[in-house]
Amino acid sequence: MSDNIKDIAGEVVTRAGDAKRFLVAIAGPPGAGKSTMADNLADALRAIGQSAEVLPMDGFHMDNAILIERGMLARKGVPESFDVRGFLDIIRAVQRADQEVLVPVFDRSRELAIASARAVSPEHRFIIVEGNYLLFSQGKWAELEGVFGYSIMLAPPIEVLEERLWARWRGYKLSEEEASAKVYGNDLPNGRLILGNRRPADVTLEIA
Repeated sequence: MSDNIKDIAGEVVTRAGDAKRFLVAIAGPPGAGKSTMADNLADALRAIGQSAEVLPMDGFHMDNAILIERGMLARKGVPESFDVRGFLDIIRAVQRADQEVLVPVFDRSRELAIASARAVSPEHRFIIVEGNYLLFSQGKWAELEGVFGYSIMLAPPIEVLEERLWARWRGYKLSEEEASAKVYGNDLPNGRLILGNRRPADVTLEIA
């Protein structure tokens, strides 16, 4: 576990004070390393005696059938391809910390969200939310402003993202043509949109 993650965990605990529930945002473009950092931060918090759970935003992807109907399948991952209202409702329920909240989790190998795949318990003090648009300043995503007690923006250089995205899609056995369409037709444009329209974060990391 890196010293950087340990330092962030310590800062998060300090910021939380005596709060029963504290939400942390890890935002950034596709391929920035959000899910890895979220898991590492949760582990770091648990290592110092805190309870933590990760809530991925990807579980709120619209189903492919809806995206096909709307002519959006090739752009899956753009802001309007998520169930933003459903996500906001879940975040508000999690904020209250008064009952268990079941959340969906995205299975990238099957390109679908699995409903009620993770449980957020009232006993989980720290909820680490990770996703592309948590600090996005446009549309209904802007309603997340003020929700998170601590926010982290992962903003690697575009060339680093490009390399990671190629590795991701090749890892799923896509052809070079299919991978290229994912990287240049969708993921990198979304990445530029995210980086160009973000609210300030408590900490911004260029390499994650």
